Amino acid sequence: MHWLADSFEDIRDFMELGGPVLRWIAVAIFIMWALIVERLLYFRTDMKAMSRKIHDNWESRTERRSWTAHQIRELMISRFSDATYQFISMIQTLVALCPLLGLMGTVTGMIKVFEVMATSGSGNVRAMAGGVSQATVPTMAGMVGALSGVLLVTILTRRAAREVEFLEDSLTMDH
Repeated sequence: MHWLADSFEDIRDFMELGGPVLRWIAVAIFIMWALIVERLLYFRTDMKAMSRKIHDNWESRTERRSWTAHQIRELMISRFSDATYQFISMIQTLVALCPLLGLMGTVTGMIKVFEVMATSGSGNVRAMAGGVSQATVPTMAGMVGALSGVLLVTILTRRAAREVEFLEDSLTMDH
C-alpha cells in the first residue's frame, strides 16, 4: 500500500512541476480517454444490439421498394450512423486541443523565466529552472496526450464507417 501513496505523491509533484496549465491538460486527457472507453464499450455492446434491431425491423417489412420504404431505410441508417459517430468529433477536438494546451504551458513557463530574469538577472539559474520545467512539461504532456488519442480516434472513426456501411449493405431493397 506504500507504493500507492508514493505514486500519488509522484503524480502531485509532476503536476506542480508543470504548473497550472498541466491541470487543464490532465482534465482534457481524462475526458478524452473516458469518451474513448465509452465508444469502445458501445461498439462491443449497444451498437450490435441496435444494428440487429434495425435489421430485424427492416426484414419484417412486407414492402421494401416504395419511396416510403426507401425513406424509412434512410432514417434507420441515419439514426444508426448518428449513434455510432456520437462523441467521435469531441474526441477529435480533445486530441487537437492537447498540443495547444501544451503550447500555452510553454508560453506561461517562458513568461515565468522572463519574469525571473527581469527581477534577478540571468545569473539566477536555479530560479529560472522552475520556469523552464513549467515550459517543457506541459508541452510534453500535451503531445503525449494527443499521440495517445490520435491512434484510437482513427480506429474508432474507421470502425464507425465500416459498421454504417455494413448496415447499409445488409438492408436490401428487394421484395
